[in-house]
Amino acid sequence: MKKINFQKSKVIQITISILLLAILAGILYWANYDKPGYYKDRESGMEFETAKVLTVLEDKTVIDEQTEGIRRGSMLLQLEILTGRYKGDVVETTNYFSSLYNVYVTEGDKVIVRVDNLDSGYSVSIYNHNRTNILLGFVLLFFLSLIIIGGKQGLRSVLGLIFTLVCVFFLLIPLVLKGFPAIPTTVVILTMTTIVCFLLLGGLKPKIVSAILGTVFGVVFAAVLAIIVGMLTSISGFQMEEAESLLLIATSSSLEIKGLFICGVLIAALGAVMDVAMSISSAIEELHINNPTMTVKELFVSGMNIGRDAMGTMSNTLILAFAGSGLNMIITIYSYGVPFKQLINTDFVAIELIRGIAGSMGIIFTVPAVSIIASMTVIKVKDRDFKWLSKISK
Repeated sequence: MKKINFQKSKVIQITISILLLAILAGILYWANYDKPGYYKDRESGMEFETAKVLTVLEDKTVIDEQTEGIRRGSMLLQLEILTGRYKGDVVETTNYFSSLYNVYVTEGDKVIVRVDNLDSGYSVSIYNHNRTNILLGFVLLFFLSLIIIGGKQGLRSVLGLIFTLVCVFFLLIPLVLKGFPAIPTTVVILTMTTIVCFLLLGGLKPKIVSAILGTVFGVVFAAVLAIIVGMLTSISGFQMEEAESLLLIATSSSLEIKGLFICGVLIAALGAVMDVAMSISSAIEELHINNPTMTVKELFVSGMNIGRDAMGTMSNTLILAFAGSGLNMIITIYSYGVPFKQLINTDFVAIELIRGIAGSMGIIFTVPAVSIIASMTVIKVKDRDFKWLSKISK
């Protein structure tokens, strides 16, 4: 084999990486330069700012024992606005309580307020508790736990997760709003994030290539299945709970709603499919390293045995995740004693059932796909053939 100049290869790798990052940055800018938002100099509309409770002038709230101890009544508050164009202003507002709206505060608390700009000035009302620092701290704790316990692999996982979130929130969503076809766009972006995440975790190795191919197969299979069943059951994005709001958004953008249902299936299934694909691919490679005499058939059978154990738990995870997200609606439906025929034909139940089953089917068919790909790859592609690529990717 021709000797590789690794120093030169490293320079090429860095150059290509910088070029790809520059291209991605350009696409992200183009996708987000006209992102909707509010402008501080506009004369009307709503703004949401941070405020501090200076004084509780009146507290007319009482605890209602019949509704699990929530408060009812009102509070008269004196607030200082801490952000925005009205920063430094001290205002008074009445904070009303109900079963669904219950933001109880004390002096010194920071809250999010809604500022309504009017012709004669502005009015302020309590919107919610200020949860920003706590939630950001929770996310930071998650990242630190990954890094501390996972070491370098944990750090790479964090980088992969950040890349995925950036692609979903700042690439997929803006492109869909610009009128790009939702399903093909989602497939392309999720394929890209799959490749980047796996390469960050393990470099360009046979098991990584196998895991990538198996993941793409599983996710695309789940999407195709969801499309077919959705067509047969007349389920599309228009039956989703948020369809009415999306229709309003579509009037002022190029958004296409029909494909969003399938996009949700793809995004939800990706993580579980990646997990199964990587577990099987890595296990097959270890089997080959410890026993190089194993044939493709023997490795495939071993991969299937490993996959059977994994698919049960992963399928449960996906089904339970969908059930958990719709638990409140499930409780509501159950409490009314809805007949089975009505229940199974409810839009909500049909959507959640298709999502859960399609994602789980993606996991199930990922097992044989990645088993055969990995079994053939680790035997037919010699380790030395990938050695230089592995060094470059580190």
